[in-house]
Amino acid sequence: MNRTKVAIIGAGYISDIHLESYHRFVPEAEVVAIYARNIDKAKIFAEKYQIPRFFDDVDQLLAETDCEVVDICVPNYLHASVCIKAANAKKHIIIEKPLAVTLEEADEMIAVCKANNVKLMYAEELCFAPKYERARHLVKEGAVGDVYMLKQAEKHSGPHTDWFYDIELAGGGVIMDMGCHALGWFRWMLNHAKVKDVYATMSTVLHKGRTKGEDNAVVIVEFENGVTCVAESSWAKHGGMDDRCEIYGTGGVVYADLFMGNSALTYSREGYGYAMEKADTSAGWSFTIFEEAFNQGYPHELKHFIECVREDKTPLVTGEDGRAVLEIIYAAYASAGLGRKVALPYTAKVAKPIDLWLNPKQND
Repeated sequence: MNRTKVAIIGAGYISDIHLESYHRFVPEAEVVAIYARNIDKAKIFAEKYQIPRFFDDVDQLLAETDCEVVDICVPNYLHASVCIKAANAKKHIIIEKPLAVTLEEADEMIAVCKANNVKLMYAEELCFAPKYERARHLVKEGAVGDVYMLKQAEKHSGPHTDWFYDIELAGGGVIMDMGCHALGWFRWMLNHAKVKDVYATMSTVLHKGRTKGEDNAVVIVEFENGVTCVAESSWAKHGGMDDRCEIYGTGGVVYADLFMGNSALTYSREGYGYAMEKADTSAGWSFTIFEEAFNQGYPHELKHFIECVREDKTPLVTGEDGRAVLEIIYAAYASAGLGRKVALPYTAKVAKPIDLWLNPKQND
């Protein structure tokens, strides 16, 4: 089979998940190169996954490989520059969340991809996670009547690497890291309905000595179709990853837990190796996850994008969807800073979204 050649940009935690997904579940794709800012790290990944080329220079990778797809898994502040370089090199692009740090970056990325006639997919795995998708199809079948409220929660005790906690690199805290999943999923569930207004509250409760960003937040999004959506996002919850959704309708309700229904209840007196994402100990009772990448939807989204490239289809989740999520994030930070609802459409000229919370007077 003639396989689609992919280059991975990044060699961190999420790159590992993407590589596992390609190797195990996407036979149509061949990973031909990997980039990391540290060449030794790139080499380690290349050896682990039998990748023929590794680089510490994005321009060199784009010039010296014949990849057709660039999979961007680097920190937030690098998303725009790498995406624009890849698009100008005529590569199709799938990019991890958030799409960009600022709306201006997002607009430029979308425009450059369109100008170069390359596909841009926003990698929101909740739109592909099997359990969440089963819940969505239940709604489409009329199982719960008319939906009037959606809730989604994603919580753990904090990210793997230091850059997440640096608001200059990440653009914000837990909303940029995890709240974006809920916001993207709300739009997916509601067929991209327009947002009317956003209200948010946020604080830093666990990582005060490490970040100026929020580590616990609640965002309420009211859509023009009358549906109220609640996103709960936290870096302050111990005991491993918690990822669940609730769907409320006039004729029923659906609860879907992404992790607990896909785990084995385990007791270990001494503890063992890996239990689940962000679980800091496996001693005592724990939920031992299995097929973690599959259940979260990563293989499905990557397989979908490779299919889009091979068959010239439009991705289900586009750059415009990523921009729409970022606009809601802007409104959430502004709402938390101002202490009131913020209506959409919303724009503000800021260096990073969290400035709307930390310095609210400039946007009142």
